[in-house]
Amino acid sequence: MTAPVLEIRGLTKRFRGLVALDHVDFTVPEGTICGLIGPNGAGKSTMFNLVTGFLPPSEGEIRFRGTPVTGWSPQQAGRSGVARAFQIARPFPGLTVRQNVRIGALFGRSGPRDVEAATDTALALLGIEDLADRPAEGLTVGHLRRLEVARALAARPVLLLADEPCAGLNPAETDAMIAALRRIRDGGVTIWLVEHDMRAVMGLCDRILVISAGRAIAEGTPGEVAANPAVIAAYLGSEEQEAHGA
Repeated sequence: MTAPVLEIRGLTKRFRGLVALDHVDFTVPEGTICGLIGPNGAGKSTMFNLVTGFLPPSEGEIRFRGTPVTGWSPQQAGRSGVARAFQIARPFPGLTVRQNVRIGALFGRSGPRDVEAATDTALALLGIEDLADRPAEGLTVGHLRRLEVARALAARPVLLLADEPCAGLNPAETDAMIAALRRIRDGGVTIWLVEHDMRAVMGLCDRILVISAGRAIAEGTPGEVAANPAVIAAYLGSEEQEAHGA
């Protein structure tokens, strides 16, 4: 079996009376692309915030490469090899594309690093090397998405968390992002992504976790998840829900 890069067990987050995440289990095997999907407000961002140390869990355990890391800080996560590409790209406006990516390469995973090589590799894997000397401000949405992923990748992660990398992209841009994420995985980086574009999710992911209202409702291959009645009901509503709403 492939060793797990990330294991979460009973992960729970409460905000006073609100249970945002409720005893969720999931394993991300090394060398895979896994998906995290669910309706808006399901708890997906909370999950990523717990894994990357932006929030402490109320209960549960997180293990990274077999080591308990529950409650670690974002800095500890980054130095250990976890990087996150955020949903809203916020490049440094006064810098070029290369300079933005280079900032990612200056930080990230502990150990020896070749900043220029990491920068060049990230630019090439995301297919934006021809934009390297352009100002980051004024880029198209598609190029901003790729810049955000490139900056995270330059930190030399073991695990890349990608938050809606295909949001707002047209079909051609989505295809380019799908190809880039496959190249990243083939280069040895494990990926866990949140995404609403089902074509991208079904085409990319080896396994998918589905959450709704903070609870895990399904887990499996893309085919298993797509056929799961609980998933269909969560996204589309059951006949009973539709009748009640009417």
